Amino acid sequence: MAEEIGFATLTETAGRIARGEITAEAVTAALLERIGALESKVGAWSHLCGERAMEQAAALDAERARGILRGPLHGVPLGLKDLCDTVFAPSTAGTKIMAGRIPARNATIVDRLERAGAISLGKLKMTEGAYTSHHPEDPAPINPWGADLWVGSSSTGSGAAVSAGMCFGAIGSDTGGSIRFPSATCNLTGMKPTWGRVSRAGVFPLADSLDHLGPMCRTSADAAAMLQVMAGADPADPTALVDAVPDYLAEIGAGLRGRVVGVDRAYVEAVEPDVAAALGEMERALLDLGARVREVSLPPWERLVAGWIAMCSVETAHAHRATYPARKTEYGPALAQLIEEGLATTGARIAEIVTMRLDFCGGLRAMFRDCDMLLCPAMPVRIPTLAAMADYGAEPQRLLDILRYTAPFDFSGSPALTLPTGFDGAGAPVAMQLVGPHLSESALFAAGHAFQTITDHHARRPAGLG
Repeated sequence: MAEEIGFATLTETAGRIARGEITAEAVTAALLERIGALESKVGAWSHLCGERAMEQAAALDAERARGILRGPLHGVPLGLKDLCDTVFAPSTAGTKIMAGRIPARNATIVDRLERAGAISLGKLKMTEGAYTSHHPEDPAPINPWGADLWVGSSSTGSGAAVSAGMCFGAIGSDTGGSIRFPSATCNLTGMKPTWGRVSRAGVFPLADSLDHLGPMCRTSADAAAMLQVMAGADPADPTALVDAVPDYLAEIGAGLRGRVVGVDRAYVEAVEPDVAAALGEMERALLDLGARVREVSLPPWERLVAGWIAMCSVETAHAHRATYPARKTEYGPALAQLIEEGLATTGARIAEIVTMRLDFCGGLRAMFRDCDMLLCPAMPVRIPTLAAMADYGAEPQRLLDILRYTAPFDFSGSPALTLPTGFDGAGAPVAMQLVGPHLSESALFAAGHAFQTITDHHARRPAGLG
């Protein structure tokens, strides 16, 4: 029972709870049982809140019995990435410098999810400070699709937990690809929304101008249900967008007929054969769904991606100014190296990157006049092995190579939906992403949902975790 509940979708589980076919207590107990059985293999959680979760479930069941339903998340257990402040669990952002820290208030998105009826199972592991690597004293989660496979970064626990059927969805953050990489490696659907669509109040930053928060789930509809609650203006975050939040679920059936999907052939040509095959399959599926494919040209992006580390490093150094270098010895090598680079980067270099960023954003807006969304891979390669990715945070070119399809859209703040698109020759997931103009999440969710009605890649389960 725990396995079948764990691998159901968020939306179908919420529907069953709303109809009284199953209780939130039964669902929560089943997931906690599954976590107890699998956590020693997966290692996704930094802190479990089992007793509190069961209390939440009981209260939500009592509300439903009185005819009160809070919305499409009522009674659904979720996982919270550890960079989100919580008053009920330590909030450490994967660091040792914040070990045991209990903040005075919850992050805005935590409060929003819980007010909407979501149940917080606990805090999920992440790389140190949301950069590339876990602190040396903190083992990384295991990818449920293969113990020797990279689980992505930095939302590692979020990807592993949802993929292993331990929760129905999780918060992820994305500064260079950290919603999209673990979604791709763990066969999940992940939405990196428009920058500012989700409040960052109470969320520890990696790089404020690049940081995005979004949902990681099994389906496009699940991600739409989560973002519906997470998004919106917030007085505690002046950078949060004030634009009204659409009813993403109500609009998810809009489909793709008449939509124009752009493909930059030069941009997507340097990929491995398995990735190219999945790209071709998705392009054909979008055509079958009524979309038109148009060749487009992405504005120059290579030098901008080459500046991602420098831009991120300066903002990271600012975020850690209270503890670095004062507590330098408590940092892991990858994050420390990034901060050192930030402290050494000149203002002239940042001005150069800002200018390239503005040019890219302007060119991208122009490109989107010719198409509704852009199709491209999530990664140029099959999922790398852990051996291949060892210490990649210390090898800038290796990092930049894998950022080619993600970092440009962190610079531009564009929404991007990552979708399971097939499997490579070894049975590991392959993923594509649909990127849209600002505030086009509804169209992206509808496209993803249409694709998932004619494919079942997203419904496949990792072997060996029954």
